[in-house]
Amino acid sequence: MLLLAAASLVAFVLLLYMVSPLISPKPLALSGAHVVVTGGSSGIGKCIAIECYKQGAFITLVARNEDKLLQAKKEIEKHSINDKQVVLCISVDVSQDYGQVENVMKQAQEKLGPVDMLVNCAGTSLAGKFEDLEVSTFERLMSVNYLGSVYPSRAVITTMKERRVGRVVFVSSQAGQLGLFGYTAYSSSKFAIRGLAEALQMEVKPYNVYVTVAYPPDTDTPGFAKENQTKQGNFNSSIGSDGYMLSSLTCGMAPVTSITEGLQQVVTMGLFRTIALFYLGSFDSIVRRCMTQKAKLETVDKTA
Repeated sequence: MLLLAAASLVAFVLLLYMVSPLISPKPLALSGAHVVVTGGSSGIGKCIAIECYKQGAFITLVARNEDKLLQAKKEIEKHSINDKQVVLCISVDVSQDYGQVENVMKQAQEKLGPVDMLVNCAGTSLAGKFEDLEVSTFERLMSVNYLGSVYPSRAVITTMKERRVGRVVFVSSQAGQLGLFGYTAYSSSKFAIRGLAEALQMEVKPYNVYVTVAYPPDTDTPGFAKENQTKQGNFNSSIGSDGYMLSSLTCGMAPVTSITEGLQQVVTMGLFRTIALFYLGSFDSIVRRCMTQKAKLETVDKTA
């Protein structure tokens, strides 16, 4: 009887794997596609642009610094696979003026055609305890990390819906899945991206436009080096098992792209929640230990 139940379960899972591609969105062919990457002059954005260019895409890089844009353009062009590919550079702050962002997106589409995929990589980070951070820091991070993704997406989504094709990628962070000590300003801005992405996916899915939220861990980029200057402590995680566990634990009402994905989340939720409780206990222990050590140091300083 037990053997029969096991065989039935295996057959059911195999059936899900077979049916899953039928209901999942078709992959976007990047050869000849127009891909816009904000924050594309360095870090994750530049790497994404390079990978898309290697597959034959036409690239529009959007960032503030013109010199860095031109350097990135030269680096990306080394990876061309045909002589028709183009890398277009546009200097603009995507978090300040929606009208300006809308205009540059129109310029990009006039030169390279409608946007097939938008990758929102523009972002910044600053770590510090809640009461130590200036209020202006919260405003700036919300502007860059959240509105810096809203404005470009708003500028291209109408055309994507009209064409019945498009992909919008939001680059969040693992700090956008789990609130961490010292990241009250940064985490809140990255959590906001998830809410935007889930609501937007509901609106555009009937038009064959799909939204993806990426949750990278600490990544060796110029922005990460700047963030390290203000960090209060270290939290290390890999993009593999830890990233998968966080995605499953925080899936909530997030849409799934396949039956298999949903089944995996249901099956693993209990186990991952148990593991997460140990993580949370460890985090609390570290914070309490640091508070105790700080109090002892302050006592020593007063008596010295």
